[in-house]
Amino acid sequence: MSRIYVTGHRNPDTDSIAAAIGYAELKGRVDPGNEYVPVRLGELNAQTEWVLERAGADAPVLLPHILLRVRDVMRDGFRTAHQAEPVRQVGLAMAREGLDVVPVIDDDDALVGVMTERALARRYIRESREASHLDAPTKISAIAEVLDGEIVVGDEDHEIDGRVWVLASDIASLLHDMDKGDVAVVGDRVDAQKRAIELGVSLLVVTNGSEPPQEVLDYASEQGTTVVRSALDSYVSGRLVTLAVPCVALMDADPFTVRRHELVDDIASEIKDIHYRAAIAVDGSGRPVGLVTRSDLVDPPARRVILVDHAELAQSVPGIETAEIVEILDHHHIGSIETTVPVAATFDPVGSTATLVIERFRADGMEPSRPTACALLGAVLSDTVILNSPTTTERDRVATSYLERVLAIDAGDFGRAMFEESSDVESLTAAEVLARDGKEYEIAGGQTLRIAQIETVGQGLLERRDELMEALRTDREKGGHVLSALMVTDIVAGGTELLVAGDAAPLERAFGEDLADGAMTLPGVMSRKKQVAPKLLRAASG
Repeated sequence: MSRIYVTGHRNPDTDSIAAAIGYAELKGRVDPGNEYVPVRLGELNAQTEWVLERAGADAPVLLPHILLRVRDVMRDGFRTAHQAEPVRQVGLAMAREGLDVVPVIDDDDALVGVMTERALARRYIRESREASHLDAPTKISAIAEVLDGEIVVGDEDHEIDGRVWVLASDIASLLHDMDKGDVAVVGDRVDAQKRAIELGVSLLVVTNGSEPPQEVLDYASEQGTTVVRSALDSYVSGRLVTLAVPCVALMDADPFTVRRHELVDDIASEIKDIHYRAAIAVDGSGRPVGLVTRSDLVDPPARRVILVDHAELAQSVPGIETAEIVEILDHHHIGSIETTVPVAATFDPVGSTATLVIERFRADGMEPSRPTACALLGAVLSDTVILNSPTTTERDRVATSYLERVLAIDAGDFGRAMFEESSDVESLTAAEVLARDGKEYEIAGGQTLRIAQIETVGQGLLERRDELMEALRTDREKGGHVLSALMVTDIVAGGTELLVAGDAAPLERAFGEDLADGAMTLPGVMSRKKQVAPKLLRAASG
């Protein structure tokens, strides 16, 4: 199942949030083979919070960006090895499964290291040039298992950590420095078997399937020597004994670890630089939960996203250029978003994206859940200012009537309560007023302008004109915009006071009048999308 995020624009308004919720619900019901997740790109404004609370709908989760995280590329099915597991078993698994690295865990399943191909190769190279020895205390039972052997005398849980001797010469030439903890590997030569026991070895490995005589077994038991019978020859047995050591002895004890939430871009170079070309993803308890290798970073699958209520790069989720855009559903003009493959894109001139979502529900013969229907109604009434905005179409009215029937409520009463409850902005700072519903637009030359809008009841907010103008100047300088503007729209009076910081010439050309002290009165203007932004963009590009 693929996860697909459904998101509106930054500084989300009610339409942006409700459309994401509604379209994710619809797509999930139409296409259950994928997971559709509604998300938001910023904090909710007071109106949207009121609508969601009234609807009993959960707010979408915050998505700070769409860049790939470790959890998006990691393998969550991978082999681990316990620190006591013999090196040979781990090495065989790596060869069989084509693995370059295996995480090593302790009794609590916490990561303690990694076994790598380099460690195994170095072990073999060292064995070819130095005397064989056990790298760490090794259980005799592990040695017997590696040899496919049988313990005929002694304690299988006993641990040894000495050298490994293969007895191929005359017993007279046997070294006298064999000691407790050492291993002697010998064939069916009884005299050599006895001599090794006499010299004090802890383990006698009898090879080629030979059956040690009872006198040797009795002598071994008397001296505390364990005897293992191996069907393999002496050379192979001697080599395999050293590979019975626990992998903790050869592992890299300082593995490169990452967390699931980390960005792939932040770890990619480190993975490529480390010799085993991998990172181990761990949870808060240090347990391995994922494996990221260099091959996982070659053309990884992009995160998938559906855009609603916007198609502007500057308004979308950070990192959108790296994502796979699956679909666009919008009621604005075609923006600056680019896709690498053809996608289904709808730009339909209605008053609200929520109207398009409602129409899709009805076209598929489905009815939205009650919380979603309530949120969608709030969105239509918000964007159309209770069906009074010039952007309102007959389709918005039809969608509203449909939701009135579904919810058995009066849309007018609902809309008036929504605006009255959410129009109190006295507690907001000027910067918060600008942030509630602001949109950036690109113009010629790669420059930008920003228009924020706030809907009020009455003119109380304009008493803070000086504070708002200062915030606009700060916003323009911080964002590097040609101009920053704020539409203070009185939904009762049916008009807008436009406050502007920056180059006012495009606005003056667009509306044919001069600003007075950074402000312009626009009677009858209610819609940023239809009555302000198009004129301003044409004037700024002209």
